[in-house]
Formats: sequence, structure tokens, C-alpha cells
Amino acid sequence: DNFFKLKNWRKVGIINVQDRDSEKNRQVRCSLQQGVPFKLVPSIKNYYSVVSTGQLDREVVSDYNITIIATDEGSPPLSSSKSLHLSVADINDNPPVFEEESYSAYVSENNKAGSTLCSVTARDPDWRQNGTVIYSLLAAEVNGAPVSSYVSVNGDTGVIHAVRSFDYEQLRSFKVQLMARDNGSPPLSSNVSVSVFISDVNDNPPQILYPAPEGNSFMTELVPKAAHGGSLVSKVIAVDADSGQNAWLSYQIVKSTDPGLFTIGVHSGEIRTQRDISETDSMKQTLIVSVKDNGQPSLSATCSMYLLISDNLAEVPELKDISYDEKNSKLTSYLIIALVSVSTFFLTFIIIILGVRFCRRRKPRLLFDGAVTIPGAYLPPNYADVDGTGTLRSTYNYDAYLTTGSRTSDFKFVSSYNDNTLPAEQTLRKSPSDFADAFGSADSSPEVGRFIAASFRV
Repeated sequence: DNFFKLKNWRKVGIINVQDRDSEKNRQVRCSLQQGVPFKLVPSIKNYYSVVSTGQLDREVVSDYNITIIATDEGSPPLSSSKSLHLSVADINDNPPVFEEESYSAYVSENNKAGSTLCSVTARDPDWRQNGTVIYSLLAAEVNGAPVSSYVSVNGDTGVIHAVRSFDYEQLRSFKVQLMARDNGSPPLSSNVSVSVFISDVNDNPPQILYPAPEGNSFMTELVPKAAHGGSLVSKVIAVDADSGQNAWLSYQIVKSTDPGLFTIGVHSGEIRTQRDISETDSMKQTLIVSVKDNGQPSLSATCSMYLLISDNLAEVPELKDISYDEKNSKLTSYLIIALVSVSTFFLTFIIIILGVRFCRRRKPRLLFDGAVTIPGAYLPPNYADVDGTGTLRSTYNYDAYLTTGSRTSDFKFVSSYNDNTLPAEQTLRKSPSDFADAFGSADSSPEVGRFIAASFRV
């Protein structure tokens, strides 16, 4: 068996045939089996060329097994055969082909960056590197930004990923072009269009256009006093940036000054009177209207409608009382609380400072007064300290000197002086009655004694 690599419209090879007989018996004829795109062409004596008779397509038939039969001219003729295995060599003659003419991808808004949008597939029937497909994005812009900032593609698998989170209200759809290129030489490629559609989710609450939000302006509707039931008073106008059922709006009065006086159209937002206006109705009416969308979950917004039942425009300024802003009230309360807190703290701080300074100034004075004050009534004049039956009368005089701020006392003792010698019967004895006469009562004598002792210890 022989193996040949063939290319389109090429000579396959040369075959040599020999016969050992002589003369006519050695003449040989060669032929091929039917049904193969090859033929034998005589070259020189006993040599034949194998040539392809048509264009070979490896993608259709990659291998051929042919049989060559050689027959001599003898009688009877003798023959032999030879089989050839032919393999068609590949050339890069086929570009990648996408399985679909175009692709569509659907993604919900607010998607996560990196989420998969879709995948594309292209096939190349060529062999080995000629059939290897690589995917890439063609340069383009989406809303003035490179398409690569919106999507990316995996070069090996063809999976398309979102690079960013999409917003339906800003971008609803866009197209990108993908290229599939093989790795042959020269490389061949093909393109396909991918449409990306962004679906809406209910991520936007209703936006009320009329009446204007509080704080921007103060609007009041006049209702004639003679208005009958069913009269159109005003209309709440709102829009929703979402689409489909997410943008279907419904209106409802959630709070009103007089619940039975006004009604609102569920889908129109028109405010009408339910009955005739009477004299007992309050001139100032406030309606709190809720606007809700039909999304899942549902989102809503509220507004305040101020109505004045009057025929006179001059009464409109009085409606300033209606527009009482709860937020401003809370802010005022917070400011008052803060002011009171700061004032209280400051006043407490001042009192503490004054108290500390007063205590510091008073403490030295108290020490001074306590050290030198000795009541004279507790020291009996001409006290004679007599132990037993002594006959001498001794009188002691003392002075105390204490400087301002000093915590110690200096005493000056004067030597005793003696009068005439007393008779025994005139000697002062330490008896309870004598101490009682000197200090007022017998009950207080122990305390006086302790006080005198304490005074001298200082």
C-alpha cells in the first residue's frame, strides 16, 4: 500500500509496471477502478502518471482508496493489482460560518456586571488550525461610548457578557457586530449581528407633575361655594418613567379634611365634588393623594392638594395656615431643643465655676476662724488650779497669735502671779458645784473641759 497527499488539480504520482515475459507477452495495459476522480496517463515505456480528473474537496471526501490493475497482452492474459490510499491535503479555503444569520439577547435592567447575555457559535470545516475559530468584537460606538464598555465576548467560546448594568430608561436596545476568524494562513473570517434588548423592571416610582412638590411652590385651587356634586375641582398629573404595566398609574385619596366631600378618578386623577357644597363645610380643605403604579412590587408617591371653598380671591392669602409644613415644624422643634440644651449646659457650667471659686476662697477663712476663736465665757476668770488642799492661788494669762492663712497657732504664756496666801477655807477646790457655777450647769462641764483641753492642744 502506498500513501499520497493530494492537492486539487495536481498530479498524484508515477507508477512503473514491469513484465518479465518477452515480446507481446510483456506488453502491459493499466487501468483504474470506476468511480474515482483520477485517471492514468501513459508517460514513457511502462510508466504511468496518476492525475486527478476534477477538483478535490477535502471537506467532502478526505480520503480515497483506489486500485490499479495491470494486464499483459499474452494469451491467456495475466494481470495483477495494486491498492493506493490517497489522502487529500487541507488548505484554508473555508471561512467560519455562524449557525444563525443573526442573534438576539434579552436582559433585564439593573443586571449585574458580568452576567451572560447569550452565546454565538461559528464552525469552520477546515482541518486543524485552519478550522480553529476565534471570536472578537468589531469596533463600534453605543451612545457615544465604545461598544467594549457595554459587552465583551469570550474569544474561545463565543459567550457574550455584560460589562455594565443597563438602565432601561436610558438605553432600551443596541446592536453589536461579532467577527469569527480562523487561524489559517491567510486567515478567513465572517461577521454576525447581535441585537441586545433591555427589558424594563419597576424601579421608578411615579413622578407627580401637578400639584408641584411642597417647598417649590404653594398652589391652591378655588372651589366655588355654589359647586354641585360631580363638579370638576382639579386634577393630579403624574408620569412614570417605566413602561408597560409598570407605568400604569392609579389615584387614591388617602386623607382629607372632609372624607365625604371630594373624590378622585382612579385612572384619570380628576378631583370632583361628591355632593353640593354647604355652608357648614370648612372653607379650607386639604387632600392627601396617593399615586401608585401597577408594577411588582408596586411603587407610589403622595402629594397634597389645598382647596379653598370661596368665591373671593382675596381670601387666598389666608390659606398660608394650610400649608403648615411638618418638616419645618420638626426643624423648629429641633432648634428649640438644641438652644435650650446649650443654654442649660452653659448655665450649669457657670454655676459650677462660681461654686468652686467660692469654696476655694472660704476654706482658708474657715480654718483661721476655727483656730483662734475661744469663747471667753468658757474660761472662768481667776481660775485657780488647786490639786488637793494647796494654799497658793495661781492665775495664768495667755495670748494667741494667728496669721491670716496659717494653720498653726502660736501661744504666748505669761508666768503666773500670786496674791496673798489664802486661808485654807478660802482655797478654791475642784468640786462639781464650783464648776457648775462657773460654766452655767453641771451637765456642760465635761464638754467645757474637753473644749479647754482642745483649745490648748491647738
